[in-house]
Amino acid sequence: MKNASIPLYQITIFLLTIILLTSCITVDVEPQVSPQPVFLTATLPPTKPGLALATRTPTLAAPSESPSTPNAKLTAPPGCKDAAILLTDVTIPDNTQVNAGQKFTKTWKFQNTGTCTWTNYTVKFSTGDQINAPLSTPIPETAPNGTVQISMELTAPAADGRYAGYFTLTDANGENILIGTEKTFWVKFVVGEVVSLPAASITNVPPSGSCTYGPNGNYVSQIVSLINAERTKAGLNALTINAQLTAFAQSHAEDMAYNNFLSHDGSDGVFGQRMVGFSQTYGGQITGEILAIGTPQNAMDQWRMDEHWDYVLGSFNQFGVGYAYNSCSDYGGYFTVDFSQ
Repeated sequence: MKNASIPLYQITIFLLTIILLTSCITVDVEPQVSPQPVFLTATLPPTKPGLALATRTPTLAAPSESPSTPNAKLTAPPGCKDAAILLTDVTIPDNTQVNAGQKFTKTWKFQNTGTCTWTNYTVKFSTGDQINAPLSTPIPETAPNGTVQISMELTAPAADGRYAGYFTLTDANGENILIGTEKTFWVKFVVGEVVSLPAASITNVPPSGSCTYGPNGNYVSQIVSLINAERTKAGLNALTINAQLTAFAQSHAEDMAYNNFLSHDGSDGVFGQRMVGFSQTYGGQITGEILAIGTPQNAMDQWRMDEHWDYVLGSFNQFGVGYAYNSCSDYGGYFTVDFSQ
């Protein structure tokens, strides 16, 4: 049998075809990916040379307090200051006589002498006798330089005696506000008979101890000038100084300062008794009296706010001014001005 032979050129073409086919085939092998770390540290290399990763510094805001939270504080306008003065006892002046067990309404009149508006301010009972005083009484909103009356119902004790309750004026955060130079104001009354001492037995003795006390002639002169300046502006006559009225006014100013009270009633009796005592002693008649605390300008500001200004511009011809100071008293300085025809 004759062996078939494959021509050499066919073998060559076959081998070349195989080589060409294998050179056109590529196989993609998925590269091995190393597991990602679960955290990053500062020692990891940057992703690209020269690439700086931006960092963010968190801004930590201070915890804010909402007015609805129990411990939240209401903030006043920047720079505003609280201050107040007690203008007058509208009802129940000091040493008023009331019946045992009697319910009565005490009313004070204040002026907001600060620069903050009184919003959510209150009067709080501080200390004193048990007179059924409310622990807290809201104050109507009061703008700077405005005035406000604050009333509360109280009950006199059953036993005879002298009683007092002390209160504080507080802002929306419960901070006490000074009233003049003091932290408290009060109601003082008497249950039972009131015993008035005769005028002749009254001597204004300055307080002992480390208190600073005494008159101030310069303050008296300033009040005389300020009152007459206002009268001149209003086209009224200037008042002349009366020595007897001055002595009487000075005596009452000292009585208030040294015995720590602010009232037309004095140690020498209630207002009417004092006026009668003046007439009996000097033969004249006092037709008006105004009181104030603080400095001469404080006094003018207090009188200007209410009906006391009618006395400053009243139909008088003479007056007397008294002033006394006691550093241990509730208000420091006390003015008395008495007028006459």
